[in-house]
Amino acid sequence: MTTMHDGPMTTATTTQGDDVPAVHRDLRAAAAGAVAVLAAFGVSELIAGILPGATSLVAAVGQAIIDRQPPGAKDLVVGLFGTNDKLAFELFIVTVGAVIGALLGLLARRHFNLAAAGFIAFGVLGFLATLSDPLANPAIVAASAAVAVGIALWLLGWFLGNESTGSTGPSRATMPDWSRRTFLLRTGAVGVGAVVAGIGGRRLLERQQVAPAGAGAAIPPASGTVAALASGADLSPTTPDLTPIVIPNDRFYRIDTTLLTPSVDTAGWTLRIHGLVDRETTLTWDELIHLPMFEQYVTISCVSNEVGGNLVGNAKWTGVRLRDVLALAGVQSSATQLIGRSVDGWTAGMPMEWVMDPAREPMIAVKMNDEALPPIHGYPARLIVPGLYGYVSATKWLTDLEVTTWDAFDGYWITKGWSKKGPILTQSRIDTPQDGSSVTGRIAIAGVAWAPDRGIAKVEVAIDGTWRDARLSMPISNATWVQWVADWDVTPGDHTIQVRATDGKGETQTDTRTPPAPDGARGWDTAYVRGA
Repeated sequence: MTTMHDGPMTTATTTQGDDVPAVHRDLRAAAAGAVAVLAAFGVSELIAGILPGATSLVAAVGQAIIDRQPPGAKDLVVGLFGTNDKLAFELFIVTVGAVIGALLGLLARRHFNLAAAGFIAFGVLGFLATLSDPLANPAIVAASAAVAVGIALWLLGWFLGNESTGSTGPSRATMPDWSRRTFLLRTGAVGVGAVVAGIGGRRLLERQQVAPAGAGAAIPPASGTVAALASGADLSPTTPDLTPIVIPNDRFYRIDTTLLTPSVDTAGWTLRIHGLVDRETTLTWDELIHLPMFEQYVTISCVSNEVGGNLVGNAKWTGVRLRDVLALAGVQSSATQLIGRSVDGWTAGMPMEWVMDPAREPMIAVKMNDEALPPIHGYPARLIVPGLYGYVSATKWLTDLEVTTWDAFDGYWITKGWSKKGPILTQSRIDTPQDGSSVTGRIAIAGVAWAPDRGIAKVEVAIDGTWRDARLSMPISNATWVQWVADWDVTPGDHTIQVRATDGKGETQTDTRTPPAPDGARGWDTAYVRGA
């Protein structure tokens, strides 16, 4: 660049950064900060996938938020994303992290030390968030967080050309002498590397979330077995789009509060029974599975299930009777509540009278559909309590049973505003035809209905307000759902289809719609179709 003074013409040298307009420098700084954060996330995921005892910073922050969520948040997120709620939440955290990184990148152009302090602060917060995870090793997590933050700061300095203005003054950053193309290529390459590291680390974590080979075969066979399903127990083979009577493990719904599935080794697993008992008892895995085993089909449901929703499923569960385990410790007469605790600290409280009622068989399940429990469904052991929503009973990754009184303790979801008593309501769902579809000819209107542990006595279908009885599949037990089918000769025009069920105690579903909170959704499932 040439300049003209009062004296002779001279030539002055400037850096590339001085030739870049300020708005472009700001955009580059923001991009640099966002990519640095993504790199920190990716490194954290990769370390968590490689080192036992480490954990994902994304998951740790997310878990801390989940544990402090306000009432109604779960219902909203599950309603929006269903079983994809965890993925959506983690992507939201990554997005927010990238935005914060962009803001710190802008700050770094003028005060690099302050931006660095911001990165370090967020690393510390991520580490603190992991302290609530009983499966995380604090020393390993601290080292992992330090490495992730260190890499992010190094990248930020590299992207911005960090230079100190003095030993005591603040630091600033000037843009390196890169062309726009070079900057985009380098930040893009780092961004892609961060994504690859993150996905690779998460896949390594998921590989840890598989039951050990042969885990199911190592469990002794059940002495109390269920008979093979009778003819007529499953109508789905002859009714297209009807949900099967038994849901395969890989299709079974999953709703829980953990972002990273706990990896539990049965060699060190124990089950502690304590509280209002005559003798505190601790069972090893080997001691548990050598108690008498039995099988039963049970339908379980999430309280967040909307009318017509799919957060419900039926499976064959194998395990030991919960009452047999409690008898080993001796439940005292003053006990009115049983608390189940997971290895990750989650809790569910259920009425002791429900557990002890001989009309139902609460169990500690170790198999699901004749296979060892999949880790996402609670390996190595979980509670299955017929007739209660999962939020007050179905403790996955079970490690502790506390016998106490009804007023002494509130389980996890009770503190978030959900009802303390959680019996599953009588509900039904239309599987086919789907809402908004066009239909013609003779079709089957079909779906499922459930009222564990009361059973389903009748299902009725209304077409444009006229009710008729549907035929039911042969019930497996009162603890499971049934399928229902009603044939219909379609007529042209718009039609409204509704369904309602009556349970074994004579209670019919109400048509009044309510949201899931605080004790389950009510109302008739409805489909609007057009006949051709």
